[in-house]
Amino acid sequence: MKLLTATNLSQGYRDNDFDWCVEGELVHIGVVCARDGDDPDGGCGCGRAFAGLNSHRATTTAMVRDIPGFTGADYVEAIRSSLQQQGCDPAHAEHEAALLRCLVRDWPEGAIVERRLDEIVVRQVVQP
Repeated sequence: MKLLTATNLSQGYRDNDFDWCVEGELVHIGVVCARDGDDPDGGCGCGRAFAGLNSHRATTTAMVRDIPGFTGADYVEAIRSSLQQQGCDPAHAEHEAALLRCLVRDWPEGAIVERRLDEIVVRQVVQP
Protein backbone atom coordinates (compact mmCIF):
# COMPACT_ATOMS: atom_id res chain seq x y z
CA MET A 1 0.00 0.00 0.00
CA LYS A 2 1.36 3.42 -0.98
CA LEU A 3 1.32 5.92 1.89
CA LEU A 4 2.79 9.30 2.82
CA THR A 5 5.77 9.08 5.16
CA ALA A 6 8.14 11.60 6.70
CA THR A 7 11.45 12.19 4.94
CA ASN A 8 14.35 14.57 5.24
CA LEU A 9 15.20 14.18 1.55
CA SER A 10 15.05 17.48 -0.36
CA GLN A 11 15.15 19.48 2.88
CA GLY A 12 16.64 22.87 2.08
CA TYR A 13 14.84 23.24 -1.24
CA ARG A 14 13.00 26.06 0.51
CA ASP A 15 14.84 28.12 3.09
CA ASN A 16 12.09 27.53 5.65
CA ASP A 17 12.02 23.72 5.40
CA PHE A 18 12.08 21.73 8.63
CA ASP A 19 11.94 18.10 9.65
CA TRP A 20 11.24 17.09 13.24
CA CYS A 21 9.54 13.77 12.43
CA VAL A 22 11.01 10.31 12.61
CA GLU A 23 12.29 9.29 9.17
CA GLY A 24 9.75 6.98 7.53
CA GLU A 25 6.91 7.49 9.99
CA LEU A 26 3.40 7.84 8.60
CA VAL A 27 2.22 11.43 8.21
CA HIS A 28 -1.07 13.13 7.56
CA ILE A 29 -2.23 16.63 6.74
CA GLY A 30 -2.91 18.57 9.90
CA VAL A 31 -5.07 21.60 10.44
CA VAL A 32 -3.78 25.10 9.72
CA CYS A 33 -3.85 27.70 12.47
CA ALA A 34 -5.01 31.30 12.04
CA ARG A 35 -1.41 32.53 11.92
CA ASP A 36 -0.69 30.51 8.75
CA GLY A 37 -4.26 30.49 7.38
CA ASP A 38 -3.48 32.70 4.38
CA ASP A 39 0.27 32.15 4.11
CA PRO A 40 2.07 28.81 3.95
CA ASP A 41 5.25 30.67 4.86
CA GLY A 42 3.69 32.10 8.02
CA GLY A 43 5.49 31.97 11.32
CA CYS A 44 3.91 28.80 12.64
CA GLY A 45 4.81 26.45 9.80
CA CYS A 46 1.63 24.36 9.94
CA GLY A 47 0.53 25.68 6.54
CA ARG A 48 3.46 23.94 4.88
CA ALA A 49 3.82 20.86 7.10
CA PHE A 50 2.79 17.25 7.34
CA ALA A 51 2.19 15.87 10.84
CA GLY A 52 3.76 12.65 12.09
CA LEU A 53 1.22 10.12 13.31
CA ASN A 54 3.55 8.73 15.97
CA SER A 55 5.90 11.55 16.96
CA HIS A 56 3.22 14.25 16.65
CA ARG A 57 5.97 16.42 15.20
CA ALA A 58 6.09 18.05 11.76
CA THR A 59 8.01 18.03 8.48
CA THR A 60 7.78 20.02 5.26
CA THR A 61 8.64 16.99 3.14
CA ALA A 62 6.90 13.66 2.76
CA MET A 63 7.71 10.67 0.57
CA VAL A 64 5.36 8.19 -1.05
CA ARG A 65 6.46 4.75 0.07
CA ASP A 66 4.96 1.34 -0.57
CA ILE A 67 4.61 -0.40 2.78
CA PRO A 68 4.17 -4.14 2.17
CA GLY A 69 1.65 -5.91 4.38
CA PHE A 70 0.10 -2.68 5.65
CA THR A 71 -3.67 -2.84 5.18
CA GLY A 72 -6.39 -0.27 4.86
CA ALA A 73 -7.60 -1.24 8.33
CA ASP A 74 -4.07 -0.73 9.70
CA TYR A 75 -4.00 2.75 8.16
CA VAL A 76 -7.36 3.74 9.62
CA GLU A 77 -6.24 2.51 13.04
CA ALA A 78 -2.95 4.43 12.84
CA ILE A 79 -4.80 7.65 12.05
CA ARG A 80 -7.51 6.99 14.63
CA SER A 81 -4.97 6.25 17.34
CA SER A 82 -2.89 9.34 16.52
CA LEU A 83 -5.90 11.63 16.62
CA GLN A 84 -7.08 10.12 19.88
CA GLN A 85 -3.62 10.49 21.47
CA GLN A 86 -3.69 14.18 20.59
CA GLY A 87 -7.13 14.71 22.10
CA CYS A 88 -8.82 15.10 18.70
CA ASP A 89 -12.01 13.43 17.54
CA PRO A 90 -11.03 10.17 15.80
CA ALA A 91 -14.47 9.72 14.21
CA HIS A 92 -13.24 10.77 10.75
CA ALA A 93 -10.17 8.52 10.64
CA GLU A 94 -11.63 6.25 7.97
CA HIS A 95 -12.52 9.21 5.75
CA GLU A 96 -9.08 10.78 6.24
CA ALA A 97 -7.35 7.50 5.39
CA ALA A 98 -9.38 7.22 2.18
CA LEU A 99 -8.53 10.80 1.17
CA LEU A 100 -4.82 10.27 1.79
CA ARG A 101 -4.81 7.03 -0.19
CA CYS A 102 -6.53 8.82 -3.09
CA LEU A 103 -3.98 11.63 -2.90
CA VAL A 104 -0.99 9.33 -3.41
CA ARG A 105 -2.45 6.66 -5.69
CA ASP A 106 -1.19 8.21 -8.96
CA TRP A 107 2.20 9.32 -7.63
CA PRO A 108 5.13 6.96 -8.04
CA GLU A 109 6.86 5.38 -5.11
CA GLY A 110 9.72 7.71 -4.18
CA ALA A 111 7.82 10.92 -4.95
CA ILE A 112 8.76 13.64 -2.47
CA VAL A 113 5.96 16.10 -1.91
CA GLU A 114 5.55 19.45 -0.25
CA ARG A 115 2.53 21.24 1.10
CA ARG A 116 1.45 24.82 0.45
CA LEU A 117 -1.78 25.13 2.48
CA ASP A 118 -4.34 23.07 0.51
CA GLU A 119 -1.99 22.36 -2.40
CA ILE A 120 0.29 19.35 -2.28
CA VAL A 121 2.74 18.96 -5.13
CA VAL A 122 5.64 16.71 -6.09
CA ARG A 123 9.07 18.28 -5.56
CA GLN A 124 11.05 15.43 -7.03
CA VAL A 125 11.08 11.67 -7.44
CA VAL A 126 13.88 9.53 -6.03
CA GLN A 127 14.57 5.83 -5.95
CA PRO A 128 13.09 4.59 -2.67
